[in-house]
Amino acid sequence: MTAFPKQADLIPIVSSLLVLLFSIGIHEFSHAIVADRLGDPTPRSQGRVTLNPIRHLDPMGTMMILVSSFAGVGIGWGKPVQVQPANFRTTPYGGMGLVAVAGPISNLVLATLGGLAFQLLPATGVLHYFAGVWVMINVFLAFFNLIPIFPLDGYNVLVAILYSLRQGWSVQAARFWQQQVQFGPMLLVLLLVIGSIAPGLSPIQWVYAGPVRWVTGMLLGIA
Repeated sequence: MTAFPKQADLIPIVSSLLVLLFSIGIHEFSHAIVADRLGDPTPRSQGRVTLNPIRHLDPMGTMMILVSSFAGVGIGWGKPVQVQPANFRTTPYGGMGLVAVAGPISNLVLATLGGLAFQLLPATGVLHYFAGVWVMINVFLAFFNLIPIFPLDGYNVLVAILYSLRQGWSVQAARFWQQQVQFGPMLLVLLLVIGSIAPGLSPIQWVYAGPVRWVTGMLLGIA
């Protein structure tokens, strides 16, 4: 006998799936449109300056979205937007910082819109629940991507800030962090594993958990 999920059980799964696919698409589009406005034709030539979420899907990342949504977690990633910093009208590092921060900002904008919908909609029903999921996922995406470890957006944001300070120590710090880029994915995985096994020992939990809870609660009106 095959057991099929009940309709009520499908609501969280479908909600997480739809929010992730749409939000990640907007996130990647934001990278592309900012790079395009800064003078780099690469994203437009590759068809990434579009709101069509299909153009921003990564095969493995999409598979993770599908699997994790059914598992009740909801994680995944989109296809990275390719840019050529030398084409920017700003400095290469400054341009990369602006392109990088555009993604998390787009998620915070989406979360704010979702928060308005959550507080205006009747407190019962599927749409109200969907708006809550919308807020929580987008706030999480915004803050998670701001972690300053490659390949996350926060890496380029941090490097851009350090270079823009134009101090000896900040330039040295930026160059040092760039030299560690090859270790970024391993460090990120290690921090995520620590966070899943022992949340109290995770630096990510220490720094990001509080702001994520505060922003989410504020947007949902429960802070």
